[in-house]
Amino acid sequence: MTDRQALVKTLDFQLDIQSDNEGLLSDATLEARRVYNETIRLAKEGVDWDVIPDRVADDANLVKNTTQRVVAKALGAMENYYEYDDFGLPSHTKDGAYPLRANYEEGYNLSLTDDSDVAFRISAKPYKHVKGVLEGDDAHLDILKAALTSDEWKIGTAEALFHNDTPELHVNVTNTEQAVRDKQDSRTVVGVDVNEDNVALTALSGGGVEDTLVIDFPEIKFERHRYFTTRKRVQNAGKESIHDTLEGREERFVRDRLHKVSRHIVEWSRQFEEPCIVFEDLKEMRDSIDYGTRMNRRLHHLPFRALQFYTSYKASFEGIPTAWINPEYTSQRCPMCGHTERANRNKKRFKCRSCGHQDHSDRGASVNIAVKGIEKHQAWNVPALNSLPIVRTVRRQASGAVDAPTVTHDTVRGYQTDGRVGVSD
Repeated sequence: MTDRQALVKTLDFQLDIQSDNEGLLSDATLEARRVYNETIRLAKEGVDWDVIPDRVADDANLVKNTTQRVVAKALGAMENYYEYDDFGLPSHTKDGAYPLRANYEEGYNLSLTDDSDVAFRISAKPYKHVKGVLEGDDAHLDILKAALTSDEWKIGTAEALFHNDTPELHVNVTNTEQAVRDKQDSRTVVGVDVNEDNVALTALSGGGVEDTLVIDFPEIKFERHRYFTTRKRVQNAGKESIHDTLEGREERFVRDRLHKVSRHIVEWSRQFEEPCIVFEDLKEMRDSIDYGTRMNRRLHHLPFRALQFYTSYKASFEGIPTAWINPEYTSQRCPMCGHTERANRNKKRFKCRSCGHQDHSDRGASVNIAVKGIEKHQAWNVPALNSLPIVRTVRRQASGAVDAPTVTHDTVRGYQTDGRVGVSD
């Protein structure tokens, strides 16, 4: 049995502008910023959201559908603010350029040239267009060319923006025919435990634990804290424009790292037979967090859901299903004997108060997530876990590459597998 669903992928391209009016695109992104800021300002003042689109469009010097898309994104940001308990109120003084959002064949067009290039035409302003060809990753270009020539693909909304002063176009494409195996037909369950500075993975099949891995990404935590401290300083100095610029840089940095980590999760999962990736359902986590002002800020702004989303849609394009389980007690339960107690875990160290099993606490949580995934979604039984393989830890470099696994000490005192010792926590 297969579960067919629409799969969406964002393709990133650089713009080789050949119409000698690159400044027009820059002006349009500044106008998009003004539209965004005005939408947020009106929403804060309590103006009816149904009235805002027409009110903003009357004064906007943009193509109508582009204005509508920018307004929709701004109102979406306000909606997220109200949904998540007043965390992250959008600013109405956003600085710098803002992406032009446009519908295909309304705000922008794409076509194949005789040289097999992809030509673009972006309606930056009413009756004024920016033209040229797209440049970028060959894989992304191949997908876009397929979307232009195949009925299995649909081209959707795109964003024109400047990244490090380079004009880019980010295009959403949808494959409506891509089949994803039903999660109940999986033969391996990959439990994924997402944390503040790492993600732990465990692949569990009917024969036991196939492999396990911990991917460290401490730079996300470090950079978020650094940006937060810097923004507070410039905010206290009354420099709101710099505050918004820093916020944008932080968002791009975190998004880039999460894409790299999610890609690694999917690539690692592909090696196993008919895998299903299982996450903790953290939708309600925010409501239960109250550890003081500083810790609340850190935890409420962690990109747990973003990493899960990026991993899920990348997995879908590989035909790998994803599933969610209740996160209750996954970090406190002993994967060997099942004893559950808060005292079992001490930061990155796990020691069962009942059977004495010792482990990397995040790896143990990923085992429990995989177990819950089997119990909830699979017809086969959870295998007996008499032993666990050594934990391997890798750290992502800024380039996106992965260092070799590091080995420092036994995960379990005196415990070895295949002559290997455990790794650092």
